[in-house]
Amino acid sequence: MMDDLVLVETSEDGAVATVVMNRPEALNAISVALEDSLLSVFRRLAGESAVRAIVLTGAGRAFSAGVDLKELGAGAREGRDWRGPDTLAGAMRCSKVPVIAAVNGFAVTGGLELALQADFIVAAEGARFADTHARVGLTPSWGMTQILPRLIGPARARWMSLTGGFIDAATARDWGLAVEVTPPEALLARARALGAEIAETDPVAMGRIRGLIAAGEGMPLREALALETKVFDEHMATLAHGAVEARRSVVQARGRRIAGESE
Repeated sequence: MMDDLVLVETSEDGAVATVVMNRPEALNAISVALEDSLLSVFRRLAGESAVRAIVLTGAGRAFSAGVDLKELGAGAREGRDWRGPDTLAGAMRCSKVPVIAAVNGFAVTGGLELALQADFIVAAEGARFADTHARVGLTPSWGMTQILPRLIGPARARWMSLTGGFIDAATARDWGLAVEVTPPEALLARARALGAEIAETDPVAMGRIRGLIAAGEGMPLREALALETKVFDEHMATLAHGAVEARRSVVQARGRRIAGESE
């Protein structure tokens, strides 16, 4: 446990860290203190070599209701950097460790933006998503207007952001916002299991693939393909073929296990 606002639990092998926003009485609204605590946690975990994946979730019935509007209205955020690399959003987007958002309930406005910083979202059946920036008289600063349309398409993003309408977990999955929907009681176990699967991959190859996906989001296809070729050549130049053969047996064993589970 880091402090009362952020709880941290790691798996037995230390590979998967679960980070819990712990303001359930305020629907995990992101206060200055909570934001600073989360930033500190992400920085610490990024520096721990054993940590290969991070699961972010909320305590109680919400993932997060967004930035604490009471503090915002009182001027508590004046002068703060909203989007730079030293902010919470920047730390998540630039994290060397993949982040899974386990959305357990409401993910609204800044809370949805926070989930969008993750590599992907897994949602509980009762999760609800909305962007109410326009309704409360704010413009986004954590990437809502750019990330959301890339995930669900411009028309659906306009519908969410211009109306402030809510979508349920099944719709979020169908639209491409969430990758999976689970029963509420299975959410954390599933997110942690996905984190464990990430931890099984080769860290260098995984990091390069993840970096290519992120870089390609802002490139024309031709340039993105050229970048992939460049990274491939760099990777092959340093590849130990014996290591590939050793990992091949692990991949085969995993395939046999999955085949057995599906029978």
